[in-house]
Amino acid sequence: MDPLSTLWETFFDWDSMREALPEMLTVGLPNTLILAVSAALLGSVLGMLLAVAGISRTRWLRWPARVYTDVFRGLPAAATILLIGVGLAPLGMQVWGPNPYPLGVLALSLIAAAYIGEIFRAGIQSVEAAQLEGARALGFSWGEAMRLVIVPQGVRRVLPAWVNQLIALIKDSSLVYFLGLVASQRELFRIGQDYAATTGNESALLLAGLFYLVLTVPLTHAVNWIDQRLRQGRTVAAPDLDVELDPAGAPAPAGKDPR
Repeated sequence: MDPLSTLWETFFDWDSMREALPEMLTVGLPNTLILAVSAALLGSVLGMLLAVAGISRTRWLRWPARVYTDVFRGLPAAATILLIGVGLAPLGMQVWGPNPYPLGVLALSLIAAAYIGEIFRAGIQSVEAAQLEGARALGFSWGEAMRLVIVPQGVRRVLPAWVNQLIALIKDSSLVYFLGLVASQRELFRIGQDYAATTGNESALLLAGLFYLVLTVPLTHAVNWIDQRLRQGRTVAAPDLDVELDPAGAPAPAGKDPR
């Protein structure tokens, strides 16, 4: 067989894709979304706490937040998932049984929190100091000014970066297979890998990659659209005023002919 035919049959075997497709739709895709969305929500909450602690004037809040961020951003995601998933497995067995998903979500959330915390911190610190001063002048306490004025503006500015982190979580969810998954717990990558190992053909793994592209590419374009909208702002239509101008360019009195 010529090399092109070999490559085609290795990666584009439609029968192998057709065989793997139902399980990817009913098992792999839901599990991937559960891992990614759960980790994004929990990581966003933890990240906001880290961001607020990181800009705090209190040293015992600021330094632990920075140490946490440096550690979890410096460790490889696979190492973090294995350390938490294997190290806390005995505790997980006692609490929720053999399901590795809670530990996988916890590991992904801790990783995401370090990145999301820095995203939120940069957004909060990008808000002009005059905003905080104005809020304090109106009688807001520091906490109220941060919660009602500064944080909402900061989050709005970094929304595209937050969506980028969600895209990273969708891809990192494939690493949870390190913890060992039963048939009903497998995500997209694991299903594609199992079919590839069983058939000796990489078409199912390529199909899993296409699923990831279908999830991440629209989000990437959504990020670009959101970023463009935030940069341009909203266009406010001017009121339609029926004002006549005199020859000098000044508004003419109502009911008076400008000529």
